[in-house]
Amino acid sequence: MKLEVVVLPVSDADRARDFYAGSLGFRLDADFPIKDGYRIIQVTPPGSGCSIIFGEGLTDAAPGTVQGLHLIVSDIEQARKELTDRGVEVSGPFHDATGAFHQAGDADRVEGVHPQRASYGSFASFADPDGNRWFLQEITERLPGR
Repeated sequence: MKLEVVVLPVSDADRARDFYAGSLGFRLDADFPIKDGYRIIQVTPPGSGCSIIFGEGLTDAAPGTVQGLHLIVSDIEQARKELTDRGVEVSGPFHDATGAFHQAGDADRVEGVHPQRASYGSFASFADPDGNRWFLQEITERLPGR
């Protein structure tokens, strides 16, 4: 099985399309206004096999309630710079004081990349215009079997 699509709840489909396809540089795969109140917009992050769908009439979830989606990057500082240069407000980089995966909110968050620059250990975050929260995670070497 492979994850194919993640549905994001948004309040304004055009604003979300401009953010994801414009500011973030995701590929715009489709924009189908099916009927009044039902519109499907699909974007795909560069290099990803999984797409993001948002629009109108796709989910009952409240806009901005998706938290913790991860985009994997090979260089957290470069990825952060590319996004900030595109006008996206990105926090970080940061790592967790435990050295493991980041915790909810800002708990045990330490500014700066992981001290040993361990793969999976450095993060940055941003939110879309509705508040759906994304993380950049630096992975330079995958765990076995991944």
